[in-house]
Amino acid sequence: MPSITEALQWLEHTPVAIFVSQSTWGFSAILSVHIVAVALVFGMITVVDLRLIGVAARRCAVTALCREALPWTWSAFGLSVVTGALLFTAQPVKYWDNEAFRLKFALMALAGINMLVFQLITYRSVARWDHDTSVPLAGKLAGAISLACWIAIVAYGRWTAYLMS
Repeated sequence: MPSITEALQWLEHTPVAIFVSQSTWGFSAILSVHIVAVALVFGMITVVDLRLIGVAARRCAVTALCREALPWTWSAFGLSVVTGALLFTAQPVKYWDNEAFRLKFALMALAGINMLVFQLITYRSVARWDHDTSVPLAGKLAGAISLACWIAIVAYGRWTAYLMS
C-alpha cells in the first residue's frame, strides 16, 4: 500500500495537476473562482451568524434568513471544494506539509460540527425564537463559534500561501 506522500506525488503528476500547475492561466483562474466562492460562503454564513448573535437583521426571521442564505452558501461551498481540490493538485505534497493548510481544515471540521450541533439541537426549537424573541444562548454561542471559525478559516487560507516554499 502506498504511503500518503507517494499518493500525493502520484496526484501531482496527473494531467489535471500538470495543467493547473503549468498552464499560464490555469492556477490563477481557478484561484480567482475559489476566492469568489469562499467570499460567498463567508458572506452568507456571516449574515446568518450576525443574526443569531443579535447584531444584525434582528427584524428578519431566522428561518427566512436561512431559507434565503443556505442555498447560496451550499452552492458556493460546493464550488469552493471543487476549485480547492483542483488547486491542491498543483502541489499536494507542499500543501500537505503546510501547517496553516492543515489548521484551516481542522477549523472547517470544527465549524461543521458546530453547524451540525446547532441544526440537530438548537434549531429544532426555532419556532419559539424565530421572530420577536431573543435567540437562546445556545444559538448565540453557535453563531459566535461559527463566525470565529470562518474568520480563522479565511485567515489560515490566506496564510497558507505565505507558508508555501
